[in-house]
Amino acid sequence: MIESSVEYRTDHRPSVAEFANLLRRSTLAERRPVDDPVALAAMLEHANLVVTAWDGARLVGVARSLTDFAYCCYLSDLAVDATLQRGGVGRALIAATQAALGPRAKLILLAAPVAVDYYPRLGFDRHPSAWWIGSRDPLR
Repeated sequence: MIESSVEYRTDHRPSVAEFANLLRRSTLAERRPVDDPVALAAMLEHANLVVTAWDGARLVGVARSLTDFAYCCYLSDLAVDATLQRGGVGRALIAATQAALGPRAKLILLAAPVAVDYYPRLGFDRHPSAWWIGSRDPLR
């Protein structure tokens, strides 16, 4: 399949099963709760910007974000079917995400280890001071 046959949408969210299947066909299944449909359902329900890529009825890509649409947008998941990676689908998903945001909003993400060299090629700048803590980890 060629990338030009892919349709990008913001008005059609995938089902939990479609989302899980895509995560398994991408590199993200190792770092996402693909065997926990309740968690996947919550991830889809609470994301307020989801851009999807479809080849007919088959989900082939998703950009799932949390944003205020004005200042910042956290791109939590960028998943593309492995058979389509390096074909422009990821770039198009990011571009569609940007297009949905206000002109001053910044796109923020944490790169998967295998994608750490991908984002600079698209024009992303590395930020040296990102931090994280688990929801149940005690504050010191």
